[in-house]
Amino acid sequence: MLRPVSAAVAAAALCVAAAFSSAVAAPTSYPLTLENCGATVTIPKAPQRAIGLGQNSAEILLMLGLKDRMVATAFWPSAVLPELAKDNARVKLLTVEFPTFESLLAEEPDFVAAALPSLLGPGSKVAKREDFERVGVPAYLSPSTCLSTAGTKDVYGKRDTLWSPELLYREIDELARIFDVAERGQALIADLKAREAAVRALRQTTGTPLKYLFWFSSPSPTADAYLGGRNGASGTIAALLGGTNAITTDAEWPTLGWEGIIAANPDVIVVAALDRNRWELDRPDAKIRFLMSDPAVSQMPAVVNKAIVVMDGQAMNPTLRTLYGAEQVAKQLKEKGLLK
Repeated sequence: MLRPVSAAVAAAALCVAAAFSSAVAAPTSYPLTLENCGATVTIPKAPQRAIGLGQNSAEILLMLGLKDRMVATAFWPSAVLPELAKDNARVKLLTVEFPTFESLLAEEPDFVAAALPSLLGPGSKVAKREDFERVGVPAYLSPSTCLSTAGTKDVYGKRDTLWSPELLYREIDELARIFDVAERGQALIADLKAREAAVRALRQTTGTPLKYLFWFSSPSPTADAYLGGRNGASGTIAALLGGTNAITTDAEWPTLGWEGIIAANPDVIVVAALDRNRWELDRPDAKIRFLMSDPAVSQMPAVVNKAIVVMDGQAMNPTLRTLYGAEQVAKQLKEKGLLK
């Protein structure tokens, strides 16, 4: 399980993090200026009233031990990691869905870390970066989600190259420096890099690479399914395990009807477990029931072979949960004999 940074973890990570120079963990000098998703962000001093806008941003801040400097969080597709539950309970939850800009300002934040462009971006219904600039609040968007929306109908944009965990490590490093806790950031990065290496060690090395389909959710059984795009976090999980994504579009969250999914012919179907309860098919049991009972879908080789695994839905976003999700998938595939 992922875990918050502790003195023990930090000490154990020192040898792994030796490649980082001592300058990286030096105290932050303010004002700190960063280039973030095409914008310049200046943080005048270490934030004391931060908002984690989106699950990944909130969980990174909690992992860095910053609960006492967080005034609120919002937008949680899944429940908080169990090991963070106690700390998270001390931070005000505005909503598990999209908050209003007014509700964010009511908390008098001095910094906002956002996980998705739908929460902080040109097309966001919550807030745009310039909205926060007008009230003097620095806003930071996850580098993993800085995507172009040109030429795609996907509001989350498209990704031309496979997402790399290095973007996650950059995000952790930058947030740690923003809060002047660089050593905690390097300890967390070292821990996650070790987990990444452990998953890579389990990768498929013989035979035809498995094709994975990552099903996030659907409004109904007859509606198009929201799937993990080939270059997003889902594609990275498939690659870590030595396989490929059955979906070949560059869109971050493509939608596809079941005729198209059947034609893609995946070897493994990864169904997301979501706690938000927006749709019935957010639940993994509802997804599996549909896969097993639909006359056409139930004849897919992956379904016939029971090559269906369940993964935390948040892992399909490019987040620290992605590595955790890869561990979940690997464990179940080993149990099914699909990974040796």
